[in-house]
Amino acid sequence: MVSAVRKALHERAIGHLGTLDPAACGLLVLAIGKKALKVIELYKELTKEYDAHILLGKISTTYDREGVIEDVMTKPGWQIPTRDQLHATLQERFEGVIEQVPPAYSAVHIGGYRAYEYARMGVLVAPPARKVNITRCSIVAYDYPNLCLSVTCTAGTYIRSLAHDLGKVLRSGGYLSELKRTRVGEWSLMDAKNIENCTWAHVLPLKSVLHSQPSLELTNREAEEIRYGRDITRLISTDTIVWHMGLPLAIVTPNPDGKTAHPRKVL
Repeated sequence: MVSAVRKALHERAIGHLGTLDPAACGLLVLAIGKKALKVIELYKELTKEYDAHILLGKISTTYDREGVIEDVMTKPGWQIPTRDQLHATLQERFEGVIEQVPPAYSAVHIGGYRAYEYARMGVLVAPPARKVNITRCSIVAYDYPNLCLSVTCTAGTYIRSLAHDLGKVLRSGGYLSELKRTRVGEWSLMDAKNIENCTWAHVLPLKSVLHSQPSLELTNREAEEIRYGRDITRLISTDTIVWHMGLPLAIVTPNPDGKTAHPRKVL
């Protein structure tokens, strides 16, 4: 996707706010241009929303349809979970701050390599568990073995792991059969542009995007100090975009003294 946009716009400086798995579709937010790449860190923790289709009764080596898929033999006495039981399980086990283990086939770094590189070499390395926050995990449709969820979560959450872990809790197995990202922060899928028709006219001006961040207007003297990498006497509590004459100038961060701010990145 990034390479296609580079080709369409003739711009090499392009980053993203989180990749999509090969089997997934939906919204991919890109930062285009050198200045945009400098501020992309301010948006790394945006909340994301997904439509997730899960197939119960089977498991996958990659936790999605791209892996080796096997049927799960349920134990005698096992019963298909009802919608109410599913709802209760999702609320009790998968909403809020939880410990989640990323899939073995993932881009998580382990010892200098990505997890999927170990997996492709046949080396079993379990990625370490990490805390993620799933603020909403609601049932959209359910007709066993097909389950559709709407999920709102923090960056770094693996919906593939959610599907796999839900299958383990239900003792039925489960894997992610389809995934669509519908929102990243304030941007929804309705705002997206098709890659085939991408032009510079579709790129949001950096000024319009940055206005959602903490901001501060500088005097002429303060702007000169910032350009030379010097501190200014301003009281701020978090990373702030400083502006001069209607243009974003830098990201400044508060100093420990609580009275001054330091230019961390000059745009």
